[in-house]
Amino acid sequence: PPKSSWKAKVYPVTGILNPRWNRFWVAALRKAHSSSVRPQPVPPLLQTLQRYLTALEPLLPPEELEHTRGIVQKFGCPGGLGENLQRELIKRAKHSHNWISDWWVQWAYLECRQPLAVHSNPAISLPKRDFTDWRGQLVFASKLIAGVLDFKAQVDSGRLGVEYIRGQPLCMELFPQLFSSCRIPGPKHDHVIHYGRPRRGPAHITVVRNYQFFQLDVYNSDGTPLTESQIHAQLLRIRSQSWKTDKQPMGILTSEHRHTWGQAYTRLLRDKINKESVRLIEKSIFTLCLDSPVMRISDEKYSSRMAAQILHGGGTFSNSGNRWFDKTLQFVVGEDGSWGLLYEHATAEGPPIATLLDHVLDYCKKPDRMRAPLIPLPMPKKLYFYINSEIKWDLEMAKQNLDILINDLDIKCFNFQRFGKDFVKQLKLSPNSFIQVAIQLAYYRVHSEVCAACDIASLRMFRGGRTDYIRSPTNQMLSFIRAFDDDAVSREAKVQLLREAVDAYSILTKQSLMGQGIDRHLLGLKLQAIEEGLSVPRIFMDTAYGLATHWKLRTGQVPANTDSVMCFGPLVPDGYAVCYNPQQDHVHFSITAFNCCEETNAEKLALTLERSLHDLQELFQPTCHPVAK
Repeated sequence: PPKSSWKAKVYPVTGILNPRWNRFWVAALRKAHSSSVRPQPVPPLLQTLQRYLTALEPLLPPEELEHTRGIVQKFGCPGGLGENLQRELIKRAKHSHNWISDWWVQWAYLECRQPLAVHSNPAISLPKRDFTDWRGQLVFASKLIAGVLDFKAQVDSGRLGVEYIRGQPLCMELFPQLFSSCRIPGPKHDHVIHYGRPRRGPAHITVVRNYQFFQLDVYNSDGTPLTESQIHAQLLRIRSQSWKTDKQPMGILTSEHRHTWGQAYTRLLRDKINKESVRLIEKSIFTLCLDSPVMRISDEKYSSRMAAQILHGGGTFSNSGNRWFDKTLQFVVGEDGSWGLLYEHATAEGPPIATLLDHVLDYCKKPDRMRAPLIPLPMPKKLYFYINSEIKWDLEMAKQNLDILINDLDIKCFNFQRFGKDFVKQLKLSPNSFIQVAIQLAYYRVHSEVCAACDIASLRMFRGGRTDYIRSPTNQMLSFIRAFDDDAVSREAKVQLLREAVDAYSILTKQSLMGQGIDRHLLGLKLQAIEEGLSVPRIFMDTAYGLATHWKLRTGQVPANTDSVMCFGPLVPDGYAVCYNPQQDHVHFSITAFNCCEETNAEKLALTLERSLHDLQELFQPTCHPVAK
């Protein structure tokens, strides 16, 4: 179809009877959509450099800022190094699908050597279901699998509707990559393999229970997906084959430092049986983790415990062996009604994951009307591993290191119930920007300073776009924070300063969404210099750049229509990660920090954030009852 005819409604391809023509039609639709999404622009050099200096102002004393200003001006002067690198970036943009995304994925994810567990893979904990035993667990897991397969069918057939933001179509390229993909460890850097193909792609998922992995074929011989009752019967078979709890937790190997896991991966695959089992896990459409019960705790701590279970499995004596952290998609279902999703970040981003989860949740509301065909199904295939002394040693070290990492992570989830995004909208303010101001205010109250913070802006408005950062604090935010607890400043002045801080952050958000953020551009200039064999430019060796990219606050909004909680670990040892999910009348938060840092405390920041949000509410509604300090 011509570009002008591409609408949010999807073209019906299921009515085409010839499968061969159906594939051509789907390919034509995808090509038409891809051409309707704009290429990502390279921001003007001087614009980025000026905005970089502005971003440094709240973080640096005047004398250091002046020193950095001189370095930046020299970098951006006419005919200087910056101009030459900018010219090459523009050339790269003209001859590549996206000028920064491949570099970003390689630099931020595939070359990062930290463990995927906690440090990289985000987890989403979803509202508890109404079952409390293994029977309900398997019934819901069957529905979940069917829902994911239904979503995959929409992606494969081209029936998935194109998403829009502010009237602009969004890039949909990440959706097919979610399935049958896996990250592969390497000694110096990782890579991602995608096994999904329109024809003859993998037809199985991986199910893991009691540390034992199974290959479960989810399609009949005629290509139709198994019904829920068929899937349930197969899950019962898997349960009957996985009673033993003395198995080695092979999945824990994937939680190791990437260099360590890369070496162990090579040793593991020397054996033919191991290689076959690992390949089947990697090729599977996704992984389903059937977790064992965990110790009951108070309702107050339940959400934090469940978020931790999804994120890392709870440790070597809990469910961490039921994970394969390299897999792009891992759905986790516990026996107590808890469930969620863990995803690998090199391949997946939050918005496509949210779309997938919305579809699954809607699907779970529908009754199963499909009758199971009277066709005997093959027994799910159990995957075996040969463990020699070297692999045994690798496993023991991985267990120790994962338990150390888990014990070091402090997680606090809470539901702020005094107001939600509707209250902020009534004030004619952006809810996301309002919450960002509250987070910086809480950090300032705990640490008596502001810090470099990053929020995530999606660049799916552009072809092959991934993300950029929205930076804080701004000058306006710092002015408000300093004035807010000053009794000499009037309430009216504080309200005006708050509005200015929120509006300033909203402008930064819009700039990043339009591809005019500064961080990916600066990274591109740095990597362009490295690619040309040049020394790293002085602007990136400056202590100011190190301070500006030492993200003590890693934040993220979950664009979800349900009461889900996302969590991940901090980016730096002395930092926090703060995720939030604003609903109409409440906001879900998760905060993580590392116990090894004496200065950070997730519980303290959570309590301070809750008090700060209430104080901001009281600024507009002075009759609110104060929160205990």
